[in-house]
Amino acid sequence: MKPLKLPPCSLRIKEGPGNSLIYDTLRKKYVALTPEEWVRQHFVNYLTGWLGYPPGLIRIEASFRLNSMLRRADILVHDRAGEPVLIVECKAPEVKISQEVFDQVINYNFSYGVRYLVVTNGMTHFAGKIDTAGHTFRLLDQIPDYETITRSGND
Repeated sequence: MKPLKLPPCSLRIKEGPGNSLIYDTLRKKYVALTPEEWVRQHFVNYLTGWLGYPPGLIRIEASFRLNSMLRRADILVHDRAGEPVLIVECKAPEVKISQEVFDQVINYNFSYGVRYLVVTNGMTHFAGKIDTAGHTFRLLDQIPDYETITRSGND
């Protein structure tokens, strides 16, 4: 798999019947090693190992309904009260981060109402903050740490 622009991490990979598998420490099982999963596992490592996100408050492929269709958020982070605070949309490294990708995660947010969104393909990362009072969205200079996204208020 392609090296990513994320901190290095140690991932467990094994050969399965017909494909490679990667161990997901949050789901506690091996899953198919796809380019998107490669990005997701590296990004989860970045969140937990570098930005202080508690592993127990992260859900992978969180299912929800949008316009009667079943959808999945790649990574959904909760605060300590159990409220969702961040959605991360992961794409394969060769997928360009476009307006369509941002629209996808913004649509997902209609179900969750989080204040922070991240889109990554492992090479390029965009983070943004939603001001629910002013109905605005602004890009951030960096991926926020857990303390930042769980501060009270809409600073």
